[in-house]
Amino acid sequence: MKLEERTFIALDLGTSNIIAYVSKQGIVYNEPSIMAYDLVTNTLLALGEEAYNMLGKTHENISMVVPIKDGVITDLDAAKDMLKHVFGKLKMLNDWKNSVILLACPSEVTELEREALKQVAYDMGAEIVIVEEEVKMAAIGAGINIDIPKGNIVIDIGGGTSDIAIISAGDIIISRSIKVAGNAFNDEIKKYVRSEYNVTIGDRTAENVKKELGSLAKYKGEKTMSVFGRDIVSGLPKEAIISSEEIRNVLVNAFSRITDMVIEIMENTPPELAGDIISNGFMLCGGGALIRGIKEYFNGIFSIPCKISPSPMTGVVEGAQIYQKVINRRIESGYYGKNARDLRKSSQSQYI
Repeated sequence: MKLEERTFIALDLGTSNIIAYVSKQGIVYNEPSIMAYDLVTNTLLALGEEAYNMLGKTHENISMVVPIKDGVITDLDAAKDMLKHVFGKLKMLNDWKNSVILLACPSEVTELEREALKQVAYDMGAEIVIVEEEVKMAAIGAGINIDIPKGNIVIDIGGGTSDIAIISAGDIIISRSIKVAGNAFNDEIKKYVRSEYNVTIGDRTAENVKKELGSLAKYKGEKTMSVFGRDIVSGLPKEAIISSEEIRNVLVNAFSRITDMVIEIMENTPPELAGDIISNGFMLCGGGALIRGIKEYFNGIFSIPCKISPSPMTGVVEGAQIYQKVINRRIESGYYGKNARDLRKSSQSQYI
């Protein structure tokens, strides 16, 4: 098949959201990566935003399924089912046939986990499947020219993992991934409210608190917020009033593990690249980059300027769109062809 006839699809299979880009159409899907199943009839009830709105409000015969956790497929059949329903809903299932698929994954995903990611795409009819690190695609999507021999440090704070990488001369020099990100911040907020107010709150409430009050530095217009949950003593509904300062302290404590990882990476950075980082600063990507005061937080610790990606939420697939040119050149040179066919027929641990 001619190169121009193949559909290029880029997927950011995040713990919180699935984002899909299709060539010549742009971003076609950007919704929570959750599904609601009816256990009695074994049918899908809801997907994406519709399923997310059901979270914490269902009975025992409805199962809420998140097939991807921390960038890893935890339920292979559910992951296939999700992609089939997503692209079926968009009436784009035929686009998978003979397509070129780019899958973005966290930095420390194992070869076995990469194989599972790729197998899902091959089972959907893809011809060539490429796995690239999210943080690399996020850097490209943020406008960084990664091809020049100049060091850039990128911090991608997603829903399940935070990925930190130093990129130069077209690829990653050193990278680390840590399971401290958006969902972990929500968990810390839930723990705090439970310990301080004896109130149990749900995931959606914790997410709303993070968005409304979350910050890493003081800001004008700080406020309080009422949250409702269950009293752990009486079991009755109860209200708690939480301040911005309280949530800031929770997030600063959670972020300390990310800053420790940044320090570890910088300690292992070659001296010439370290000099580049001081002049280029940090690039912050992912949903976590939207937390108030994040630039001031990192700047205060490292005394290095920080920038937030122009599109922190969709930067990975936007970077993949740009990276498509590199992939096309490799396809034309035969770089992927034979390996792709061999991989499709076997489960050998060889990766494109």
